[in-house]
This record gives sequence, structure tokens and C-alpha cells, in this order.
Amino acid sequence: MNNEVAAGNTASTLGHLALGLTLLAFGLGGTGVIDNVAAADAAGLATWVGGVTLFLVGLLALRAGSTGEGTAYAALGAFWFTWGTGVGGAGGSADAAGLFLLLWALLALTLTVASSGSGLFGQGVYGLLFVSLLLLGIAALADNGGLAKAGGWVAAVAGLVAWYGATAAVAGWPTSLGRASRSAAAAS
Repeated sequence: MNNEVAAGNTASTLGHLALGLTLLAFGLGGTGVIDNVAAADAAGLATWVGGVTLFLVGLLALRAGSTGEGTAYAALGAFWFTWGTGVGGAGGSADAAGLFLLLWALLALTLTVASSGSGLFGQGVYGLLFVSLLLLGIAALADNGGLAKAGGWVAAVAGLVAWYGATAAVAGWPTSLGRASRSAAAAS
């Protein structure tokens, strides 16, 4: 059995776990699927787990020589800290929140393009983050609740993918189908 597991170092695993939990809470809050829970209710988690933890993980990755991961986690930490302490938690104008989300969607797009060699999980998480921030930014500017819910669902899926990637690295679960697995599946 080919068990291609994302080996990932500790910083990578902790970064994916922090990003996953933050995105999941933020996304589920944005969907309205849980009564009396909104995306703004994730501000504390976004500040400390998404903001501080990701920023520190980014600094550790940079110190270890991982420029790509370090840049990604430090920048995402800055995003979540800013959202949790200002835009998401304190509630500014909808237009300011929309612009904020669209500007950070550009970061997510950059991370998506830059992670092209990191495999489906890395690129998938950043790609889904880009789509969710784009939808949420447009929704805030257009005052469109349906689009905001769609963006929340995409963020929640991104959170689940990031969480699974971290859990797979810790538990030794597969994160991709190897040649043996694909040929066995094709023979079935």
C-alpha cells in the first residue's frame, strides 16, 4: 500500500492546524447554519489561534529556512490578527470590511500561485481561501447575504481541508493517491 503522507515539519503541521480551525470557525459562523453564531463570533479564535499562532509559526518557519511557509503563515497571521481585533470583531463599515477582504484575497491568490509545487492540499487550501475571501468581500460591498453564506461555506471547506492535512501529518494518514492506489482503484 502506498501511503504518501505529507511528512511536514512541526511548524507546517501546527500552521495547517491553526489555519484549519480558524477557517472552520470563521466559515461556519458566516454560513448562519448555527443559530446565534456569526463570523464575528470567531474574532477571539481568529486573533489568538489564527493571528498570533500563525504569525509565530511563520517566524519559526522563516528561521528554519522555509521562506514559502514562513511568508504564508506570517502573512496569514497578520490577516487573522487584524480581522479579529478590528474588522471582524469591532465591526467597521461593510464597505471597509469588503475592501479588507478583497485585499487579503490577493494574498490568498499569491499563496495559491506560489504553492503550485506543494501538492493538492497546500494549493487547495489557499485556493479555497482565495475564493472565500473574494466571495465574502464582494458580498460585503454588495450587501448580499446569499453570497456571504456561499463564502462562509467555501471557508469552512478550506478549514476542513487544512485540518485534515494537519491531522494526516500527525496520524500518518494518506493525503494523496499513490500509483499503486490509483491502479488498484482503476482495476476495480
